[in-house]
Parts: sequence; C-alpha cells; structure tokens
Amino acid sequence: MRKLLPALIALVVTVPALADEGMWTFDNFPAATVREKYGATIDGAWLDRVRQSTIRLSNCTASFVSSSGLILTNHHCVESCLAGLSSRERSLVQAGFVSRGRDDEPRCTTQVADVLQAMENVTASVAAAVAGLGEAAANEARKKRLTELEQACEKASRLKCESVTLYQGGQYFLYKYRRYDDVRLVLAPEADIASFGGDPDNFQFPRWSLDFSLLRAYENGKPAKTPAFLPIRFNGPGAGELVFVSGHPGSTARLDTRAELESQRDIAWTNWLLRYSELRGRYIEFGKTGDAAARIVEEPLNSLENGIKVRRKLLDTLHENGLLESKTAAEQALRASVAGDAAFGDPWADIARATTIERELYLPYLYLEAAAGFNSATFRHARALVRAAAERAKPNAGRLREYTDAALPRLAQQVLAPIPVYPELENLTLSFSLERMREWLGPDHPVVRRLLARDSPDTLAARLVAGTRLGDPAVRQALWDGGAAAIAASSDPMIRLALEIDGPARAVRKQYEDEVEAPIDAAKEKIAAARFKAYGTNVYPDATFTLRLNFGTVAGWNENGREIAPITHLATAFERATGSEPFRIPDSWQKVRDTLDMQTPFCISTTSDIVGGNSGSPLIDAQGRIVGLMFDGNIHSISGNYWFDAEKNRATALHPAIIRVALEKVYRADAVLRELGVR
Repeated sequence: MRKLLPALIALVVTVPALADEGMWTFDNFPAATVREKYGATIDGAWLDRVRQSTIRLSNCTASFVSSSGLILTNHHCVESCLAGLSSRERSLVQAGFVSRGRDDEPRCTTQVADVLQAMENVTASVAAAVAGLGEAAANEARKKRLTELEQACEKASRLKCESVTLYQGGQYFLYKYRRYDDVRLVLAPEADIASFGGDPDNFQFPRWSLDFSLLRAYENGKPAKTPAFLPIRFNGPGAGELVFVSGHPGSTARLDTRAELESQRDIAWTNWLLRYSELRGRYIEFGKTGDAAARIVEEPLNSLENGIKVRRKLLDTLHENGLLESKTAAEQALRASVAGDAAFGDPWADIARATTIERELYLPYLYLEAAAGFNSATFRHARALVRAAAERAKPNAGRLREYTDAALPRLAQQVLAPIPVYPELENLTLSFSLERMREWLGPDHPVVRRLLARDSPDTLAARLVAGTRLGDPAVRQALWDGGAAAIAASSDPMIRLALEIDGPARAVRKQYEDEVEAPIDAAKEKIAAARFKAYGTNVYPDATFTLRLNFGTVAGWNENGREIAPITHLATAFERATGSEPFRIPDSWQKVRDTLDMQTPFCISTTSDIVGGNSGSPLIDAQGRIVGLMFDGNIHSISGNYWFDAEKNRATALHPAIIRVALEKVYRADAVLRELGVR
C-alpha cells in the first residue's frame, strides 16, 4: 500500500494536466499548460480583458458585447425578469420581447450585473482572527472578521466587496466588483424556440435550443460605457478548436470528504427529490386549470424541472461505488502525506462526527431556518423584513452575514422590487410546504403543534395568503423604512408568522453553526493546509459562484458505440418540430423559413468543465472573441459536481451563427446588429 500512495498523490496532481479539467481562478490560470498542450499564448492582457468583459448576474453569467453596455446571456437566465414583466393576461416568457429603441428597454428590477475588478488575498488576516480559538468561537470570529474586511473594503474602494472562501478554507480573498444595479431587457426570443425540446431535451445533445437573450447595463439612466467587451466571431469555431469559458460556476463538491458525500446521498438529495417531485406534479395540474394559470406557473415549473433532473443524476452519481472508492483513495493519499504531523490531527474523522450530528439537525434546520416549511414569496418578504429590522439595530460585525451593510442594498432591491405575486400560486406552495413540514417534523414538533393545532395546512395557508398585504411593494417599503417599530406594530399575518417562528429558527441555526458548521470548517482548513503542503496550487478550488476560466476543445463523444458529432444544424430543428410544445417552432420562424439557410450551425459540444452558474458564459477563442454561448451540458456533465469524466463530460453552447440569423432574419434587430459590428 505504501508503494501505491505516491502514485495516488501524483495522479491527483496531474489529472488536470491530462484532461481539459479545472475551474481555475484568474490569478492562477495554468497558461503554461495551455501553451504546451495547444500552442496558445494566454497573457496578462488577454486575462484582464476577458475578466473585465465577463459579468456575474444574480443567477448566471453574461458578457459585455459592445461598448454601450450590451450584455449577452441565456434566455433561461432572464426568465425571472420576463416573468416579472408579465401579467396574468400576457406572458413575455412565451411571447418574447424585442426592443425597438433604447427608450423601449424595460428594467429587470431584481437583476444586477457585477464585474470583477480586483482580488485581494486576506488569508493571513482571517487566520490571525481565529488563532487559538475553539471551533465555535473561531467560526464566529471568522465571520466577524470577514464582515469587517468587507465593510472596510467598500468604504475605501466604493466597489462591491465580497469575501470568498477558496480551497474550503485554505485561502480567503476579497473580490471587488463594479456593480450595475440598473439592468434592462433588450431582446428575448419566444420560449418555444429558446427552450425547444423542453424538459425531454434538457441535459441532452444534439440540441436545437435558441437559448440566448440580450440585456443592457445602465448608469445614471444612460447606457453604461463599457470599453472592455468581447467581439463576436459569428462564423464560430471548428471541430477540435481550442476554446475557453469565462464564467461563474455555482458550486461543486469535488474537494468534499467521503463522509460529506454520503450525507448528501442519504439525506439531502433524497429528501429534496421526494418533496419537489410532488410539487412538480402539483404545478403541472395547476397549470392545466386555465391559460392564466399556465402562464403564472411556467417560470417556476421550468426551474423546478431542471432542478429535479440535476439532483436525480447527482444522486445516481453518489451511488456509484467508483466515485466513493476514488474519494477514499484520495483521502488516504493525502493522509499519508501528512502522517506523523500532530498539528493536522484527523480532520476527516472530525467531519464524519459533525455529519452525524448534521443528520439529526437536517430536517429542523431545513424546515425552520431554510424555510422549506414556508414556501411563499410573501413569507420570504416577511422574514427578510423582520430580520432586517432586528439585525440593523446591531453593530455591523455582529449581524447575521446576510444582513451586513455590504449585503443590505441587494436585499432591499429584492424585497422592494415590484414583482407580481399571485395568491393562487401562494396558496399552492405554502399549503404544500406546511404539509411536508408536518409530515417530516411530525405533528408533535413544538412549531408544528403551535401552527397547526387548530388549522390544517390548507386553512392556515388560505388565511395567511388572504390576509397579507405584503404583495404590495408600497407596504413592504413602509415596513422596511419603519424598521423595528413598524414590524412590532404590524398586524400583517405573514409578519406575525415570521416573528413567531424567528426564535425557534434562530435557535436551530445557532446549534447547526456551532455543532456542524464550525467543526467542519475547522477540519476543512486543516485538510486544505495538508493539500497545499502536498500539492501547492497545482489543483483548482471548488466552484463558489466566483469568476473562473477553463480551457477545452470543440468535440463530441462516443455514446454506447455511436459517435456524437459536435455541431448541430438548423435543418434538424424543423425536422424534429411537431407543432406542439415542447417541439413547436414559433410562427416568427415559420414565416421566414424559406429565407433561412438550413445548414446554419445551431449548437456546439465542447470538453469545457462547467456546472450550473456557467449558464450564459461566453465561449471564447484564443484571440479573445466569442465563438459560442454556454447554456447546458450533456447528462454526463451533471456528475461534474463531484468529478470530471474527460471521456463523456461535455458542455453545450449556442453557435453564434444562429444568433445572427435570429437577429437578422427573424427579429429584424438591425440596431443591435449594428451595435455588434454587423453592417
């Protein structure tokens, strides 16, 4: 076994160099590997321009594609904006939207666009703050120090500063963003073509989904000046061509321990799938009750169906013996590399003990603090208002992290946005979540007993939804401005509910933080130190919805003996169309069908290492031009949360040629084309 351990360590270090794997931070991109493997030179100027052109939206990635703030991203990344601009009578998700001038670009009220300006390593400062403290005290001190660093950074820089944990506590950074909080809609195709193939085609390839939209960043009421942008190479890439993805992958668990993965397998994903598979059925039945209901539920149903498919595959992956066996081997190799050093102890055992406690706290935390028992837009507003009032009265460094001065402006934007609230949908989701809370916590749990001693989930939900006025943004504004006094005086039933469960929710949160989060974080910092000692920074950190860069090629793969070509074409979309959703091509495309080149490339498959959050990321060539728009991956890519399968893991991008056809032939967006440099 001892002879095998050095080989295992070498394998861990060299895998990223052998495959197109890795979500690399911009300050540690393996440019030498790219030069050696592909002959391309990626220098500091290239990295700076790409970084300054890449945008983090609130839910996805995007990029500037003109000097006037024009933003390219996915259609599914703007669905919530489209839904917020819709009504019972008219769905922009279905109808699409084409602006005919900049005065005609409506604001996406909850969207922001962040552009990374600088990264500052603050690991030493955080380490000094926790030195010599026990696990729970260190956890509190770490959060306090990060809040202080964010506050000082924002005062000094006037940028949006966020603390970032890398390598699971091995490094701490401040990421400094320029934030655009006025983001407006420019163009979105109809859902029928944007999500052609719907859920059956989701995470599949070949694909024919026109999953793109255009936004624009504004400053002081005018289009933002954005001299750093990425030009679009509309002829796209060829098979085998080197490509890069700059984006914000949401989260991965590739550095998690085996004990953590087993906890996810046994508790988190199983419970999630049980709850949301049933909710999906209720959404579908609700949507069948009428055209208005179908419009109301469309956006949340699309999101939920995507989530179910992801978590089903994640659960399947965690049942693969090979994954857990490889995790055990990697842990043994890392343990051997620090054997005999008493400073490291046995952090893997510490995490295993903490996950045992987590299994006991999971359901109370989920239903009370994570609010799975109160699935309602107006309840989410109520909790935010109640807690914001309470937390703002405290010193900034002593608040819950989501209510610090750095976080409050974004929270206010979300709480006060004039997004429509539909009581019938509120009734559905709230009554369902109350049912599940009673089922999983039990009818004798103190909170369940208090809420449902005289009510059923249906009657309580109906009373709360009928009585609340929090669907009115003016009411929310008054409560936000009025603070603790206004909250205390409010008779709104959702506010009273949020106040009633706040104590039990905070209690289970504190217990979870002290007994699960604190020991796991402390153990992970030790494992990170061991990893740095053995490997340095030759490995990349897990995804954290922060800016990353990866490299790969345009390539298909072999699926059960069948070669999958890496590029699809428009003709097949029309061949697959049935005239009924989700295989319906909208009238706008049918009307101009005879003018279209059926050999226009549509979608691209690449070896890019991406996960959720990379949606909307630009696919870039070695010259720094956009040659595609990432929007999905194949079914094998979902397991990329835990590991990268170089043979079958593929990402899916929209080809820029079909974007040009859409703008030029279908939507007649001449001004946009001129802005993109097409004459």
